[in-house]
Amino acid sequence: MFGLKALDIGIDLGTCNTLIYIRGKGIVVDEPSVVAVERGTKKVMAVGTDAKRMLWKTPENIIAIRPMRDGVIADLESTEKMIRYFISKALPRYRFIKPRMIIGIPSCITEVERRAVEECAYKGGARDVMVIEESRAAAIGANIPIFEPAGHMICDIGGGTTEISVISLGGMVVSNAIRLGGDEFDEAIVKHVRSVHNLIIGEQTAERLKIEIGNASPDKTIEKVEIKGGDAITGLPRRLEIDSVEVREALQDPVNQIIDEIKKTLGQTPPELAADIVEQGIVMTGGGSLLKGLPKLISKETNVPVILAENPLECVALGAGKYFENVRGFDNTRSIYDNLNG
Repeated sequence: MFGLKALDIGIDLGTCNTLIYIRGKGIVVDEPSVVAVERGTKKVMAVGTDAKRMLWKTPENIIAIRPMRDGVIADLESTEKMIRYFISKALPRYRFIKPRMIIGIPSCITEVERRAVEECAYKGGARDVMVIEESRAAAIGANIPIFEPAGHMICDIGGGTTEISVISLGGMVVSNAIRLGGDEFDEAIVKHVRSVHNLIIGEQTAERLKIEIGNASPDKTIEKVEIKGGDAITGLPRRLEIDSVEVREALQDPVNQIIDEIKKTLGQTPPELAADIVEQGIVMTGGGSLLKGLPKLISKETNVPVILAENPLECVALGAGKYFENVRGFDNTRSIYDNLNG
């Protein structure tokens, strides 16, 4: 009656960013997963972009937090408030009609963590909640024909988790996930700068280094960026110029862990599906896949072509929102097959 179909929404409830997709409108929300609340009263002061500006810069009476950690809910109450805020922002005209939510979650989370996501969504204003593995949602969002009888490998590197899956006929044949992603890239840079240069920098500075000059494989040009922080010995502020070679060295350990997990997944893949993957390649999604030179390095280490999805940051939200359309098409195909075979 009120366009209820439009209220089926896909959500990528990420460690770093939350994205919301509505059919016919596309991505309507893309903001940091951060909430700023008043100490004691827990009154919400800011959410999303405004709250992220407050991280590590708030007075004593306000605390800015990231309620998601490693792909799971670390603060139930704040996550609920964050979801409610984003839903009201995405659907202001339908604030009296509860939407149905399809949420992408890491496959490595526990049943308790899964229920926490569902509970938060219901309290955040959903009338019905469904969860879907992030790699399956990312594959749909990347327009991979996962319902065909062929092997497709997807590697989704998010803020808190990395998930590698082989999908065929709509099902997960092999799936591995580790709680490592873009946040660990930032932490590796923070640790390197402190241990090598005795300079303490924040996560935002590390993230800027990763985005501006971060790389996974050697490049012809060496880029440099000036950063500021506190001296670990004197405590006084100082400047430092750091180059892309150092950043690559800092990122080597987490990058190698992701490559090892991809190799492990390839080793567990049935031969016929592995042959499909060698021909079609590995599709990469998620913000971590945007690290310069990472697809090239993975291809070199695995001897398999690697393709970066068209909109890697949006794939999970897009796939979650489009899930029912794809399932209906798969069910129709299956019905025809069943009828032909009596």
